[in-house]
Amino acid sequence: MGANLKEVRRRIKSVQSTQQITKAMKLVAAAKLRKAQEAITNMRPYSEKLNEMLQDIVSNVNLSELQINYGIEREVKNTLIVVITSNRGLCGAFNSNVNKAGAKVIDSQYKDVYEAGNLSVLPIGKKARDFFKKSYPKATLIEDYVELFSNLTFANTAQVAELIMEGFDDDTYDSVHVAYGRFKNPAVQIPECDQFLPVPKVEAKEGAEKKINADFIFEPQKESLLNQLFPSILKTQFHRYNLETNASENGARMTAMDNATENANDMVKDLKLQYNKARQEAITRELSEIVGGAAALEGA
Repeated sequence: MGANLKEVRRRIKSVQSTQQITKAMKLVAAAKLRKAQEAITNMRPYSEKLNEMLQDIVSNVNLSELQINYGIEREVKNTLIVVITSNRGLCGAFNSNVNKAGAKVIDSQYKDVYEAGNLSVLPIGKKARDFFKKSYPKATLIEDYVELFSNLTFANTAQVAELIMEGFDDDTYDSVHVAYGRFKNPAVQIPECDQFLPVPKVEAKEGAEKKINADFIFEPQKESLLNQLFPSILKTQFHRYNLETNASENGARMTAMDNATENANDMVKDLKLQYNKARQEAITRELSEIVGGAAALEGA
């Protein structure tokens, strides 16, 4: 019984030590989340409005005449999938869900491209790199930007966006998708995989009348303006994907560590109850032996 009590005490100490670690990680994630949430909350309306404007332009302007390829669809022979995850784990199923969102697009739309060896994957985050290296060995893995989260600035994400746009413009890629985690709140992160290039056109809702072409007024000139506008908006959109994932990662980690801390607390309570029961049983047994021994001596 003494050995059993010692083992329970050891387990209690071990769980309490783990609880301190998870609590500290929760506080760190909460501090990072506050900053990341503020960044994406401030940027999202601006980015969404710009993207909406870009889709309207693609839907109503003849881009082929202006030699702007970013909104022109073509036969898909080569595809790039950008997957944005975190570098570290301990954030629940967040990374797994984002990887699955990217994998779903590959399996449903670009299976033939992958089998032909024309699929490229650009992972941002070690968890994406590890998953796609193992699950899609035929894909070309571009590992130059795995550590992008270590210095997440617009200048750094813009370099990646420029590389992607250059690849699409020179026909290296015929389509580009970005898988990321959209931040809703600290407890909810939604894995999504958006079409980045070509810029998708505005889809008419069911039952709605056919969209009338908008009569845009461009100043100073349509071609020069759109040549500046497209790259700028696409870089902003790509930066938003990274900010969304950054906020989602910290929200998921904070929630996971909070749950782990609560579970550790419940485990400590159960272990202490188990320890007290075992200790009481040991005391009762010892008293019984003492009383029994005393009675035997009196009888003798």
